[in-house]
Amino acid sequence: MEKTRVNIEGMSCAGCAARIENKLKAREGVNNVHVNLVLNQAEVEYDENRIKPSQIVEEIEGLGYKVSPKRLSLIVQGMGCAACAAKIENKLKELPEVKEVSVNLATGQTVVEYYGEKGEKEFADLIGSLGYKALISHKEEKDLFLLQEEEKEKLKKKFILSFLLSLPFWGMMASHLFSLPFPASLMSPSLQIMLATIVQFGLGAYFYRGAYYALKTGGANMDVLVALGTSVAYFYSLFAVFFLPEAPLYFEVSVMLITIILLGKYLEASAKSRASEAIKKLLDLKPKTAVVITPEGEKEIPVSYVRKGDIVLIKPGERIPVDGEIVEGYSAVDESMITGESLPVDKKPGDEVIGGTVNQLGMIKIKATRLGEESVLEQIIRLVAEAQADKPPIQRMADTVARYFVPVILVLAGITFGMWYFILDKGDYVHALLNGVAVLVIACPCAIGLATPVSVMVGTGRGASLGIIIRGGEYLEKAGRIDTVVLDKTGTVTEGRPMLTDLEVLEPFKEEETRYLAWFKGAEALSNHPVGIAVAQGINSPSAAEIIMWEEFQVIPGRGVKARVDGNQIIIGNYNFMKENRIYSPETEQIIYTYEKEGKTTVLMAVNGEIAIIAAVADKIKAEADVAVNRLKAMGIEVWMLSGDNINTCLSVAQKTGIEKVKGGLMPAEKAEVVKKLMAEGRTVAMVGDGINDAPALAQADIGIAMESGTDIAAETAGIILMGGDMAKLPTAIALSRATLKNIKQNLFWAFIYNIIAVPLAMGGLLSPVIAGGAMAFSSVSVVLNALRLNRFKI
Repeated sequence: MEKTRVNIEGMSCAGCAARIENKLKAREGVNNVHVNLVLNQAEVEYDENRIKPSQIVEEIEGLGYKVSPKRLSLIVQGMGCAACAAKIENKLKELPEVKEVSVNLATGQTVVEYYGEKGEKEFADLIGSLGYKALISHKEEKDLFLLQEEEKEKLKKKFILSFLLSLPFWGMMASHLFSLPFPASLMSPSLQIMLATIVQFGLGAYFYRGAYYALKTGGANMDVLVALGTSVAYFYSLFAVFFLPEAPLYFEVSVMLITIILLGKYLEASAKSRASEAIKKLLDLKPKTAVVITPEGEKEIPVSYVRKGDIVLIKPGERIPVDGEIVEGYSAVDESMITGESLPVDKKPGDEVIGGTVNQLGMIKIKATRLGEESVLEQIIRLVAEAQADKPPIQRMADTVARYFVPVILVLAGITFGMWYFILDKGDYVHALLNGVAVLVIACPCAIGLATPVSVMVGTGRGASLGIIIRGGEYLEKAGRIDTVVLDKTGTVTEGRPMLTDLEVLEPFKEEETRYLAWFKGAEALSNHPVGIAVAQGINSPSAAEIIMWEEFQVIPGRGVKARVDGNQIIIGNYNFMKENRIYSPETEQIIYTYEKEGKTTVLMAVNGEIAIIAAVADKIKAEADVAVNRLKAMGIEVWMLSGDNINTCLSVAQKTGIEKVKGGLMPAEKAEVVKKLMAEGRTVAMVGDGINDAPALAQADIGIAMESGTDIAAETAGIILMGGDMAKLPTAIALSRATLKNIKQNLFWAFIYNIIAVPLAMGGLLSPVIAGGAMAFSSVSVVLNALRLNRFKI
């Protein structure tokens, strides 16, 4: 009997738990079931020969609940081409408890979603049995880049040594081509055998090992092609030395091929390393130490030792070590690497700061609030790393081609040999062999396998540096196809909080304006109503800071304020509240009408039965909103705005920002219905909102885009997150996605066209094996270099 635990979403009562238990117990092969409503877990004991974990999950989800798979991230070393990645994916997918597998050839990252109790070591061992080395990467993402650097340095050393050993062969080739003198001692068969053997079985062991494991598990990859091609040239030449003394030798073919392919591998590894630059910079933001205030004084400790609630001191110019809340001091903080914003942000006591950002001005003390994996920086690193391991749908075609590519090339190489030996050059097995070898080495599944993941890696990395978190290749591809953007109003197009926009003191109260403004500010500050707070914060009167001795003070919920000060009767509220208290003013009505037509809310203050002050409050439109909307329209995207606010306010905001399609007074479910109708018209729709009230619409859309302040990004379920809530990043995110999708298509085109042209040329005897090897190495490098152009993407 086996046991498995699964996490279940959607259970709301004991009846749900009982329903799941009864359903599973009725299933053949299930021995015992216990559902824990508190932990939202089900523990199932089952017979693995009669039922699989995936079938248990199907039973639970068939009842309308959702089962969350576990997620494991590994770093796999030793993959040489797309066939290697496909082999690992297929092997893991054979396991009944595995739901999804994504293997990224560019980064080596392998993400496994699975059910059941398998541990990290079991998956790592299974990958190891295929001839690769799997390391658990979720504990320290920086290991990934250290391994990349180590691999690059190893390849560099191998190439340099191989190049030095191949120099006599390059010299021999030059002497034959240009009739140059060359020392006979360097052309002796014994020296050629010695140098070729070191290169073939020493430096070339890399390819033999990969080929062995590929064939052992019933597959074939690029290593098989290289090992087979170079071995044919080497062993034929060795045979000729002993049994065909007059025949030409081709040791240089095997030596030069391995040297050129090692150079290509090194250049490819260097380019991959550069592709990871954005996430490396994020990792470098993590400070190593923090200065904590203790009863004994200031103490510098490792950041990992900081605990929630600790008071941390940050001096000007220092990087903030942990997420926290300022408890003392004022400063300006550079948050550019987190949000993409170049201007520093002013900070005061009560404001939140993000670990990894730079304290530019004053000394501040913060209370640590989020540590380790909870911190914003760690969340961003994790999201970007997961996005880079994710595959867009366009990759499926490349994966399918890669699966059959190597076997097809082996067949074509055999056909080439037979064609030349039996038909074109009858009996000339040397020429037939060389043409067959050329076919083996010219084919490059690497370029096909790298075409998509490298572009996704660079594109998502560039997005992160701009404050745009794209949560995977699927979302990146969808964003590149967007033709309709639906915007929520509050918090997306507007700031999401009311602000004082207009303030007018009427006659005859202007003579003592500062006095009346002080009363207005003081009363509204005590009201705790959002509109009142906006008024209080917006009034900057010289006497407003004075303490007001209220003789009476009464807050009337939902209506306004009644108070008395210095013998004067004060009433504050909207015009309806004034009329309830028999205060009328035809002139005031006209002013109020004008403000409300502009989508503003009015607040009035009356003194002794006469209106003294009129204030207008509005949710201020974001400064960048109109520019962002115009950019979207210029990109051929239709822009809609949906809101729960009244239609007049919506129309006012739409007019000022250039939005032409508007619907107001909508409930969250009605917003989702509008999005659904747009999608039914064949549009690719993006919903942009705050990720909370707009959750139904965000989920309904082809892709949800969340405006995020940067303090709780892990809670978002949207496909794209715009850090800092900056609407200007919206068209940038779509433009970057389009550029990345275009880059992927370019890479796939050149990878396929290269093989379509190169393989027939090699079969036709128009390419020597050495030139074929160089072309093969260049094809992989060119794909990576093309992807790196995305690092130059400009806003």
